[in-house]
Amino acid sequence: MDYKAVEVKDIEFIKSIINDSERVLVGENINEEYSHDELGGIKKVPDIVAKVLTTEEVSKIMKYAYENNIPVTARGAGTGLVGAAVALYGGIVIDLSGMNKILELDEENLTLTVEPGVLLMELSKFVEENDLFYPPDPGEKTATIGGNISTNAGGMRAVKYGVTRDYVRGLEVVLPNGEIVNFGGKVVKNSSGYSLKDLIIGSEGTLAIITKAILKLLPLPKKAISLLIPFPDLDRAIETVPKIIKSKSIPTAIEFMQRAAIVASEEYLGKKFPDSQSDAYLLLTFDGNSKEEIEKNYDNVAKICLDAGALDVLISDTEERQESIWKARGAFLEAIKASTTEMDEVDVVVPRNKVAEFVKFTYELEKKLNIRIKTFGHAGDGNLHVYILRDDLKEDKWKEKLNETMEYMYNKAKELKGQVSGEHGIGYAKVPYLKESLSRETLEIMRGIKNVFDPKNILNPGKVCE
Repeated sequence: MDYKAVEVKDIEFIKSIINDSERVLVGENINEEYSHDELGGIKKVPDIVAKVLTTEEVSKIMKYAYENNIPVTARGAGTGLVGAAVALYGGIVIDLSGMNKILELDEENLTLTVEPGVLLMELSKFVEENDLFYPPDPGEKTATIGGNISTNAGGMRAVKYGVTRDYVRGLEVVLPNGEIVNFGGKVVKNSSGYSLKDLIIGSEGTLAIITKAILKLLPLPKKAISLLIPFPDLDRAIETVPKIIKSKSIPTAIEFMQRAAIVASEEYLGKKFPDSQSDAYLLLTFDGNSKEEIEKNYDNVAKICLDAGALDVLISDTEERQESIWKARGAFLEAIKASTTEMDEVDVVVPRNKVAEFVKFTYELEKKLNIRIKTFGHAGDGNLHVYILRDDLKEDKWKEKLNETMEYMYNKAKELKGQVSGEHGIGYAKVPYLKESLSRETLEIMRGIKNVFDPKNILNPGKVCE
């Protein structure tokens, strides 16, 4: 791609827009963190980092970049796992993390208007203090809401409540040419033309830059109770999930985990898990407005599990027990990371009734390719997190085995009528696998949409469908 190289006059122009030299970083003032996200495997230092505070600053920078053919990459907290926030072609990184104001809580319409740099944990805390609830619950609580929207982040509560897309009512965005437009709004229903808002959600910063979001809220459930259910093996655990979903007593979350992940988590945290004797577990959460309502739901599900071969049903009805279980579940990823030198992840999603088959396939792959593979995930929505561990493999051997392992896994997901990513997105790292998994016609439509929004291809080039 033929982009203009950044010159001194371009830097001076960006500085004139921002009017605060400390918010424009160049050369050795650019922190190494701006060269990568949590994927780590792909790095590129941008020519300029602009730490913006207003929509107008974003608009002026984009207008200038568009007129001068300079690539631009939007960035939030940099917690992504697919290289989506890496400036592959250099140019300008627009850091939106300073646009972190909560602008309006509208209790009549049950909406919250925020800037994109608000952290998920701050947003959740704010609404809960007002007795309201923002259901999407991605694992990385230090991610920004703009990043969550850009990847259509999922999380554990998706079974009952859905994903980020289901809670975005409206967006203010800056287009690649610098125009500021609004898609959607506070209305609950909207059948007025194409849903452009929904094109932006999940587009990973390739179509427009999000500068404001209107989010839908719910009344806060007053109580939550978790069940930890040990099974003799993973097959029986996961085969129970469709029965639970069909029961109408739908849990907020249905996670599956195996003994190896629990033991790793215990070692990492230095704390005992309530039970680590069984081979496999389901972890369920129920929420509601009264203990009676929740008990009715979980009694029903407990019976289903015991009839399906569960060894026990451990009820966590105190805050302390709940915390010990969910803290261990939350530490799985860090525990796996601490046990190896480097790792990469596959976050495929398959139909719910194919989860057990896919997990068994990863065991076979581990033996066949002689590489360590760890897995856990959202049994209730079929989204699996599979981690491939490098351990002491040399660089060239690691790359070779990693590519081979991923190829096998994505082919298996396709065979099971699944998709490449359930919640982390495509970014740069998963582009080849997306191309293999989608039809030529689908990819052409995606590229056509990209071309309408960004005919010069300056916004986050090299990502998603390129």
